[in-house]
Amino acid sequence: MQSKITTLKNGLRIITSSNPQLETVSLGIWVKTGSAYEKPEVNGISHFLEHMSFKGTKKRTALEISEAIEDVGGQSNAYTSREFTAYYAKMLKNDAELALDVLADSLINSTFPEEELQKEREVVVQEIKQTIDTPDDIVFDYFQEAAFSNQALGRSILGPKELVRGFSRETLQNYLNTNYAAENMVVCAVGNVNHDDFVHMTLERMSSVKEKTNFIPDTQKYNGGFFIEKRDIEQAHVLLGFEGVPYSTEQYYPIILLSTLFGGGMSSRLFQEIREKRGLVYSVYSFTGSHTNTGIFGIYAGTGAKDLPTLLPVIVEEIKKVCNEKVLQKELDRAKTQLKASMLMSLESSSSVAEILARQHLIYNRIIPVEEMVERIEKVTLDDILNIAQTVFASKPTYTLLGAVDKHMDYDQLQKSLKD
Repeated sequence: MQSKITTLKNGLRIITSSNPQLETVSLGIWVKTGSAYEKPEVNGISHFLEHMSFKGTKKRTALEISEAIEDVGGQSNAYTSREFTAYYAKMLKNDAELALDVLADSLINSTFPEEELQKEREVVVQEIKQTIDTPDDIVFDYFQEAAFSNQALGRSILGPKELVRGFSRETLQNYLNTNYAAENMVVCAVGNVNHDDFVHMTLERMSSVKEKTNFIPDTQKYNGGFFIEKRDIEQAHVLLGFEGVPYSTEQYYPIILLSTLFGGGMSSRLFQEIREKRGLVYSVYSFTGSHTNTGIFGIYAGTGAKDLPTLLPVIVEEIKKVCNEKVLQKELDRAKTQLKASMLMSLESSSSVAEILARQHLIYNRIIPVEEMVERIEKVTLDDILNIAQTVFASKPTYTLLGAVDKHMDYDQLQKSLKD
């Protein structure tokens, strides 16, 4: 994954990784901002801005933006997360400049037409309603809010309907002016691309981007807590969480490996014990999410109402086992192999490589060589796994239930059972 980096005078970083054997280029603009950087009164603005960026500029209508990419067979999209927003495309190699022109134009020169604002507010409101109506989606929003209560990191990415319906052109422009700047942006291209040519393309279009952001990041502090919502549906959706780790810690790879062996696949402890041996669920897995200053370790399971009282004690028992007994060397070796294979397979996709390069530079201000990542994975020991398990599972739990949850272990019982 050889890459080249150039920084413009305004601080904008341009990264390329060239592969002349490809016929395509994956490129995009990544910004280190998202819902975790929003004030309460504009919750959802990052996501709404992402939508509105493609709804018209000084030289293109919304339709012309779509047609410019699709007329040459390209693909474009965008996403908003809690700490990142990305605008990206994949094109044939000769159309890379066109894609960059469209993306930069959409980001820098959006006019936010009033008629488009009115339509898109309702589009996003429908997206919010769809999420609310999807139990295994909305339960994760409830989980995040319980874990990081009373702070931006715990609020929904989409925002509440009443705020979205009030977003104006002025609101969007103010957020763009405060949260988008060269210092928290990366432009990246991967594939059949020449670095110097791409730098020149970017310089022509984005040298006017201002240098510095003008916002103060909100607190990021794990709290833990409890949330329950009863619904008349067939399943009970359960999320159990604990404090995780930020990106920058030495425990980053140990916690990922813990999650992999504990609930990361069909051979994992949770899957084998809860689904294969007991048949309590269709879906069960663990996951870990890191942020700038904190993180979370979570366990998800979906089960029937009659099996819910059995499910939580089994999960608690598996937590105790991994905290009180060293895992087997073969388990750790398998988890390492899974993690390395997943990482290396992702490098075969130019879109994935562009995402990796951009995010690494936004998080660490450097590109981490593959060899270094592999070495850090290999260095993790059985003691490291035991230590991170004991640390994670000793933290205050986050416990979220949604659906057919009439009979369930309450929060105090859960805390007591974890300590016993």
